[in-house]
Amino acid sequence: MNLLKNRYEIVALVEAKMCNPNGDPDMANQPRMDFETNLGIITDVAFKARMRNYVYDAYHNEAGHSILMINGNNINRSIAEAMLTVNETDSMEKVEDKKTEEATKYMCEKYWDVRTFGAVLSTGLNAGQVRGAAQVSMALSVDPIEPSIITITRDCYVDKTYPTLEEYDNYDKHLDPSSKRSMGTKAFIPYGLYVMKMSVSANLAEKVGFTEDDMDLLLESVVQMYNNDASSSKMGMSVLTPVIVFKHIGNSDPGNEEQLIRERKLGCAPAYKLFNMVSIERKKDVEVVRDSSDYNITLHMEDLPAGVECGLKKAPYEDVEWLNKKEEINLMEV
Repeated sequence: MNLLKNRYEIVALVEAKMCNPNGDPDMANQPRMDFETNLGIITDVAFKARMRNYVYDAYHNEAGHSILMINGNNINRSIAEAMLTVNETDSMEKVEDKKTEEATKYMCEKYWDVRTFGAVLSTGLNAGQVRGAAQVSMALSVDPIEPSIITITRDCYVDKTYPTLEEYDNYDKHLDPSSKRSMGTKAFIPYGLYVMKMSVSANLAEKVGFTEDDMDLLLESVVQMYNNDASSSKMGMSVLTPVIVFKHIGNSDPGNEEQLIRERKLGCAPAYKLFNMVSIERKKDVEVVRDSSDYNITLHMEDLPAGVECGLKKAPYEDVEWLNKKEEINLMEV
């Protein structure tokens, strides 16, 4: 097993056009926002759900790529399956709680999202808790968003259930045509550019069995997460490429292998310094932002700390292109 050996930080820019990037069910599904700054919010849960959906659609038939947190799955059944497997029995009465560690390992090996994002596996039988190798931030928009709600109509209607088709038809005959339509609302924003940040821990990867191949798939899923999960409210969502990837490679004397391993695994620079290397500023002649081209998006390679390399993920199935430059890069021209 080729376990992940380096810590990573990732920055992805998520663009929303004429859509609802992340509706709040407690606010009539209006786009989430910080009400003091009016900056838009997309939760980490929303991002992880779409990454899971992509991996499920593309790879769930492959060993080690099952998805636990998929729509409609009974998590307790999956936990029970793990406990039965590690106890080598088909009877729940013979399951021993002392096999928790073995069940946790089984879940990590089988489910890509468990070893990647973690999971609470004690909601039924106790298969432990997993802290995943990858941690995802909530994303804030660069500028305040402008939520709008529009009224929509539907040229059909719903009514109670009847025992026969004739009763449906009899009811329909006595309705005024104007009452056979219904109305609703749709919430959206004209535009928003959001910044998603991620950290991937090689230290945690060692504990959960997160591999180099898992890391490649994580980056692939970041690029693809909106391309294969379209809905009417998310058609305007996209991850802008390139995605920025920081890899901790160590800064010690090559002869001090023990210290180099520690630096690669635990990191050579604080995450915030790497995230701050990406600056996004509205162009001076732009009054109303409606496209990513209305911003100057710059990667300040001159601020790259020692022991860290920076690369660009330009396409889902291509390798990260590692950069040797030390001057700033206009990401809109890459």
